[in-house]
Amino acid sequence: MPTLRIALDWTPNTNHTGFFVAQELGYYTASGVELHIISPATDEYATTPAKKLELGEVDFAVAPFESVISLNTKPARVPAVAIAALLQQDISSIATLATSNIARPKDLDGRTYASYRARYEDAIVRQLIVNDGGTGDFTVTYPDKLGIWNTLLTGAADATWIFDNWEGVEAETQGLALRTFALADYGIPYGYSPVVMATAEGIAARRAEYTAFLQATKKGFQFAIQNQREATDILRRHVPERDARLIDLEKSQAAAAAFYGNASEWGTMAASRVEAFLDWLIAHGLETEAVKNVPLFTNSLL
Repeated sequence: MPTLRIALDWTPNTNHTGFFVAQELGYYTASGVELHIISPATDEYATTPAKKLELGEVDFAVAPFESVISLNTKPARVPAVAIAALLQQDISSIATLATSNIARPKDLDGRTYASYRARYEDAIVRQLIVNDGGTGDFTVTYPDKLGIWNTLLTGAADATWIFDNWEGVEAETQGLALRTFALADYGIPYGYSPVVMATAEGIAARRAEYTAFLQATKKGFQFAIQNQREATDILRRHVPERDARLIDLEKSQAAAAAFYGNASEWGTMAASRVEAFLDWLIAHGLETEAVKNVPLFTNSLL
């Protein structure tokens, strides 16, 4: 049975539920593939999922859509293609502690932002501030990726980027009030996040296996929608002990399940949404028109 490898974008969490459900309930085996799931905790995020894909260490990487763009536009182009969106809407945001006097994005001027060092991240946050009437003059720090959330909790940073259904639920579980700023509320048409991406070469060489993988994964996520408690119990066996202790996993699962997408739309990506994000990047000097000539996503394997 062929083995496929997927690098997660974060330690196992709710966004990954369908992978673990499909693995544990035998959906991958029934589809004729074996999946090896790789957490960034194995190397403390020394190598990003996108880099693992570039190096040929994995068949798939979970990452935000901008990682697909970045790989395709770097000097030594990597023909990465998004093949499925794990969430149909953006449920991430820029978060601050409610105890701070940061009431809106423009208040981040002069403050400290903990960044994941993603290619467009700092520029996106800067424009978020500007769109709210600020100058976009803030300090960026680059902590260890797996410790970024903790920099907000300890006051080492004033803001960072979170998933509302993960860190947001942790804060709620612990009685910690946050203020969050969704990019769409400030004129930024953010793309899909996270997506599953592969290389064009991999798709061409192993199309049947990749399609089988996506079919089994879709089945896993659809099971999670209909059987949230059982899916959460499966996920609980894979999340870090700290997260299982501090996060209400059932509440997190409920928050995410509403955005997985039903059986007809799971994984699909709309060209209009991708184009809106590309247009935004081009308008702000972060990419050129040439990026529109590159195939960045496909729904054909779904």
